[in-house]
Amino acid sequence: MIKVGIIGATGYTGVELLRLLAAHPVVEVSAITSRQQSGKKVADLFPNLRGKYNLCFQSPDDSPLDDCDVVFSATPNGVAMQHAQGLIAAGKKFIDLSADFRLKDVKLWTKWYGMTHASPELLNRAVYGLPEINREQIKSASLIACPGCYPTSSQLALIPLLANKLIDNDIVIDAKSGTSGAGRKESVANLFAEAGDSIKAYGVDGHRHLPEILQGLNHFSSESVSLTFVPHLMPMIRGILITAYANLIELDVNLQSVYEDYYQGEPFVDILPAGMSPQTRSVKGSNMCQISINRPQSGTKVVVLAVEDNLVKGAAGQAVQCMNLCCGLEETTGLDIIGLLP
Repeated sequence: MIKVGIIGATGYTGVELLRLLAAHPVVEVSAITSRQQSGKKVADLFPNLRGKYNLCFQSPDDSPLDDCDVVFSATPNGVAMQHAQGLIAAGKKFIDLSADFRLKDVKLWTKWYGMTHASPELLNRAVYGLPEINREQIKSASLIACPGCYPTSSQLALIPLLANKLIDNDIVIDAKSGTSGAGRKESVANLFAEAGDSIKAYGVDGHRHLPEILQGLNHFSSESVSLTFVPHLMPMIRGILITAYANLIELDVNLQSVYEDYYQGEPFVDILPAGMSPQTRSVKGSNMCQISINRPQSGTKVVVLAVEDNLVKGAAGQAVQCMNLCCGLEETTGLDIIGLLP
């Protein structure tokens, strides 16, 4: 059995991680930390986990994380960097679900996250946890930086086009997310009376996921990508839909075949048949990203649609996928979950 610890398991990604690991056949969760909820039973805070966990939350200072094989950090930005160095030195696999190790440029990280990085020496050591592009590196990694929810679907949608040099570097992404993407915290903007029956854009002048998306896309582009990224808050709990627009520079190509070939054999990327549009409801609760490719009026624009559950493939599910890889397990272990309908 793989002994797992979770730092900060009281947020939406944390409880989703607990839900997935409770059904994992070779995982034993032995340490769950929270400073605010220390001493409280996990099942008392999250009744959906009754009968699955008998553990209590513990302060990170008192928790037996050193006895674990793998430690997940599902904390707000700025916390994982405080724990990573010591746990890695102790031989643990450290999988961070926050943004602490996603960006390689420490100055860029400071600019977008507004704080000094506590472990800048680890940034180049961290492996970006998008299995579809970094599978082999993840297998041998001791520090894994799980991608953000928007960056996961955005990169999966666009990488085949850039990798095959089919589009220019001027890209627009219109992104939409459910309210759980903002986290489990007090916020007037996320109250039902505020977010229900309404749609609004935010971060139009610059969202903190923008540099992460650019970092990933630029790896596949010979020129620096010019990206306009505009996220929107939707009146739903879970789910992300991104609509990516780009200019084709190669017109004599079967885009459907390009995507089917690129993601052939990928267990968690589903390229939909031509003419079929993905829906967030189809991937709710699953670790799947569904993608469709469109060329309106057979013109020079390509429109790529991608959906995912922001808490699963966009967070906890992808983290478990990375754990499976770095622990030598079948990648799909514990993640063969069908989306919930309705």
